[in-house]
Amino acid sequence: MLGRHQGYRTRTCPHTVWMHIMRGVHIVAVGMIPFGKYPDKGVKDLTAMAMGSLRKDSPVELDEVEAAWMGNAGWGMSQGQHCIRGQVALGPLGIGGIPIMNVENACAGGSSALHGAFLGVASGAYDVAIAIGVEKMTPSSSAPETPTEKEKRFQGFLAGTDVEVTTKLIEQMKAQADAKRAELAASGKVDEAKGGARSPFMDIYSLASRAHMERYGTTQEQLAIIAAKNHMHGSLNPDAQYRMTMTVEEVLEDRLVSYPLTRAMCAPTGDGAAAAILVSDDYLGRLGECRPVRIRASVLRSASPTGGNQAAVAARKAYEIAGVGPEDIHTAEVHDATAFGELAQTESLGFCGEGEGGPYAQSGATALGGSKPINPSGGLECRGHPIGATGLAQAVELVRQLTGEAGDRQVAGARLALAENGGGFLGTGEAAIAIHIFEGPGG
Repeated sequence: MLGRHQGYRTRTCPHTVWMHIMRGVHIVAVGMIPFGKYPDKGVKDLTAMAMGSLRKDSPVELDEVEAAWMGNAGWGMSQGQHCIRGQVALGPLGIGGIPIMNVENACAGGSSALHGAFLGVASGAYDVAIAIGVEKMTPSSSAPETPTEKEKRFQGFLAGTDVEVTTKLIEQMKAQADAKRAELAASGKVDEAKGGARSPFMDIYSLASRAHMERYGTTQEQLAIIAAKNHMHGSLNPDAQYRMTMTVEEVLEDRLVSYPLTRAMCAPTGDGAAAAILVSDDYLGRLGECRPVRIRASVLRSASPTGGNQAAVAARKAYEIAGVGPEDIHTAEVHDATAFGELAQTESLGFCGEGEGGPYAQSGATALGGSKPINPSGGLECRGHPIGATGLAQAVELVRQLTGEAGDRQVAGARLALAENGGGFLGTGEAAIAIHIFEGPGG
């Protein structure tokens, strides 16, 4: 029981009591499209493709769905579709006349949609619900993107922060990163000419990376080990955007984005869509043969005005609800917008001690065949990070792992899995954090 896990509280809180009296919720079908660049497709097209994938093995027909939650971040900025996105995208597929909730929570939009669908079913309001996340991040083939437009698109990511506060902060971070690049260029360690436009978030991650390196002795090579591991995992995933292997040396030699992060350590931009069907305990009994995955815990938190590691707080809450500890988790998908993101989350989730993320990755524990495979899909770094779809793509991967359908990247004996998805930043911490714990068929 939870009491044996050092550092994880066992006291009962109202939230926990409420969760314990709710109905069981199961994922009975998942679907997603290969993440990548679809220059001739729009959000409605990507939605239709994901729903087509979802329906292939679903024991539930679309006319049985009672509610839907759709996660998306950028359709408003890119095409002006600021409102009723779910109704617009799902309507052409015959999904209407039911509650459709539109979810925007930066990079945590997909997992927030999953959380909403979970609550809808667990509360008894609905027996069948869909959670879907869709994002179109690349320009269309009819309007090729100029360098100026690319820079503007990257600046649009600031919408995932307190824009008024962070604009100046980002400029300071960018100046620090550029100064470090110039320093390395002067010493001949990098080619100054190989810079370019980048997401402002990369400078936030690089700042956090450098602070971790100074405090704990984490090395750039350890970050490269994480990235190389994810490239190996991604090469086994037919739905991954990047499917090529890279050695640690190749990762280190790749173009510097913002020290210590090279391009191979950072998630690419791309398009994608993923979805899941959730049903109640009662409804599950009415279905034919299927392999349900139970959602043991679904926790969503926001940044605290007093600071603190909200991922660690959310993880403790999820472990408490599920009645497990970090050592019970067999595999996890975590928010690795950069290799440092994965390192930090292995610590926050309790898989290793604070400051031990680098040596933990270096030990091989987080690779397939290791004691705790992390991001068997390839993670955001290689599977891709189409913002609104990411959280649900994590769920798709873990459902496949728990039902033994992950192919060459299958984690042997996986029965419990965890997904961690962060969204946006307030200061240098995530603005939103979602944690889900899943249990495979038969427990």
